[in-house]
Amino acid sequence: MNQDALSLTPNAGADDSVLRLSTSVVQRVSIKTEKIAPRQRQILAAVVIPCGLEQVWKVLTDYESLADFVPNLTTSRLLGRPDGGIRLEQIGAQCFLNFKFCARVILDMTEVFPREIGFSMVEGDFKKFLGKWSLQPALVGERTATVLSYELIVQPPLAMPIQLIEHHLCHNLTQNLLAICDRTTQQFA
Repeated sequence: MNQDALSLTPNAGADDSVLRLSTSVVQRVSIKTEKIAPRQRQILAAVVIPCGLEQVWKVLTDYESLADFVPNLTTSRLLGRPDGGIRLEQIGAQCFLNFKFCARVILDMTEVFPREIGFSMVEGDFKKFLGKWSLQPALVGERTATVLSYELIVQPPLAMPIQLIEHHLCHNLTQNLLAICDRTTQQFA
């Protein structure tokens, strides 16, 4: 991984090695989108957070507090799940072009502490919505940091224009990653 840019690959968080990064990448969000089918997009994003893995993990898995600091997320609450796993309902809202757009998803979460949080939609406003958060240890100078990566595969229903959804997801994802970074550094730095 280049010291001045974050490499966005689907397995960016899978390596056990510690990345050495320059301070220029801290709190800079990298986003890449890819068309994987006519109405499906893969969105990859990453940010370097100047805190350790467990600290970032603690913020990400405080599921019911996410709506307190993640922009455009109006609801994030745990639901009962028949197999005893983690099920989460999230509702996002945003106004654009004088329309209020709301999207709801119910996600089954899979945690692999402290490296990965997978999610898959079991119900919601999209045809497909699945992905994962990946955490990889890093050093910025001599300071502990975490590369937080997000991978999403999304397919909206036919009534939603894919280009508009892609644009707004990328914009919101930048804000969301920076909000997670800010929340983590406020709590732990």
